Amino acid sequence: MAKRVQVVLNEDILSLGKDGDVVEVAPGFARNFLLPYGKALAVTPAVLKQVEHRRAKQAKQEAALKQEAIDFQTALVTIGRFTVKKQVGEDDVLFGTVTNGDIAEVIQEATKKEIDRRHISVPEINGLGKYKVQVKLHSEVTAEINLEVVSY
Repeated sequence: MAKRVQVVLNEDILSLGKDGDVVEVAPGFARNFLLPYGKALAVTPAVLKQVEHRRAKQAKQEAALKQEAIDFQTALVTIGRFTVKKQVGEDDVLFGTVTNGDIAEVIQEATKKEIDRRHISVPEINGLGKYKVQVKLHSEVTAEINLEVVSY
């Protein structure tokens, strides 16, 4: 059996791991590919200290993003109800439907903060009325907003 060497990855490598991971690889793979192309560094105490520092900094940034999402969730709940105006036909049936882009615009007008429309899940809305809409603000934070669809 060949001896394995430990390296710290500088970037995500599909078959090995993510940036900052300490992995064991064959010596030839490390010597001929990872190290010369700058995709990894040999493990030393100084490099491990840098990795720990980078992980701590990344965890701090992630916590700040989560807190910002929680604060925005509170702001959305405080606003209470968002109103979308659409053209209607007979029997209060909408021409078209309310899309996640429409809801993103309404939220942006009310809060002055842009939300990616892909993070909004909308039930099928074909008529006037009140609906509940899910907005994913962070991987762990989801806000439920009240949406009212009214005619022009």
